[in-house]
Amino acid sequence: MSSRSNNFGPSNSLHDVRYEIRGPLAHRAHELEFQGYEVISLNIGNPGRFGFRAPESLRLAIIENLGGSDAYCHQKGIFPAREAVVMQQQSRGIMNVSADDVFIGNGVSELIDLTLRALLDPGDEVLIPSPDYPLWTAAVTLNRGKAVHYPCPPELGFQPDLEALEALITPSTRALVIINPNNPTGAVYSKATLQQMIALAEKHRLIIFSDEIYEGMTYGDAEFFPVAPMVSKTLVGTFSGLSKIYRACGYRVGWVSFAGDKAGAGGYLEGLDTLASLRLCSNVPGQWAVQTALGGYQSINELLEPGGRLHESRQAVINGCAASRYLSVVAPAGSIYAFIGIDEQLIPGADDHRFALQLLEDEHVLIAPGTSFNVPYKNYFRITLLPDAETIDEVFKRLDRALTKYAESPNAA
Repeated sequence: MSSRSNNFGPSNSLHDVRYEIRGPLAHRAHELEFQGYEVISLNIGNPGRFGFRAPESLRLAIIENLGGSDAYCHQKGIFPAREAVVMQQQSRGIMNVSADDVFIGNGVSELIDLTLRALLDPGDEVLIPSPDYPLWTAAVTLNRGKAVHYPCPPELGFQPDLEALEALITPSTRALVIINPNNPTGAVYSKATLQQMIALAEKHRLIIFSDEIYEGMTYGDAEFFPVAPMVSKTLVGTFSGLSKIYRACGYRVGWVSFAGDKAGAGGYLEGLDTLASLRLCSNVPGQWAVQTALGGYQSINELLEPGGRLHESRQAVINGCAASRYLSVVAPAGSIYAFIGIDEQLIPGADDHRFALQLLEDEHVLIAPGTSFNVPYKNYFRITLLPDAETIDEVFKRLDRALTKYAESPNAA
């Protein structure tokens, strides 16, 4: 007889894997909605849920090519989509990239998993920012690696602590992840900061994985600098896609392109090609939108300029924090998120999960606790900037009511 229990438990590989953005709090929010309550869900950056639409030209490109989308395509993606990514990279001065260096995936999420699976052996380390987008940490863990978090602390405006980063590099370190513009903090890194990070990666021969899904989504004077044009002495993979800039999350189309020093990376890229082949190909209809998206009018700029919806929503968050006696924020310079702090002098011992649950139950607002993003402190939470400014104003009224009640609770500390 088998010695295994008849109970079907999860794989041990899931023991340290978390994705709390869609975890118990989100499940409770769904229960409340089934009971008839209207929940303002700020936990996920999902533009379509807040009335944003993908550009019509993208939809037309899919419709016009739907008849040719029945068959599997090449495992790396259709040529027009990959060539569009190449042309974008060449416009940035990256000349040593071809369609063979581009992989199209079912969103960046799938490509994060594949690129790490092709790279990691048990115990290999990957440097990931803290706060992070938790899929990076989860994917490293699931692929037998060890996620090592380098601090990007609030006191530095969520910029990387470069000395701490270098101190974390060991002989087991294989890769450096850069998320810029950053999710969850909205930080945008300067060219000098990126150059120093690249220098460390080149010195220690680390692959750079540059997550640029929010590329070009900046506010005010902030400037986005792509990483790949600055890399010459190591391999760099640049991730982007249609989900955020083009408001097309449901299309599930992302890409990674490789540049830099590809000498010695042939085996790795062949392994990645094998993994891409095993899943046959990514969603074909959505791929037809890539060329139109990258080569067409960039409507995102209208949303980011003064008077644009994202600009005004961002300002509403800044104003809401300024007016609150409990809250503070480093004004997000990019992306569609704000990482908001609770004043620990007014609410000592604040617990992000406990507060998030109370806010959901009492005020029907769903936020993402800060510890979901692999930080050691518990007095932060993330919200998305996607609701309109009027909704955000209402959210901050509810936040202040909940914080006042939380501060008066005997279990707050």
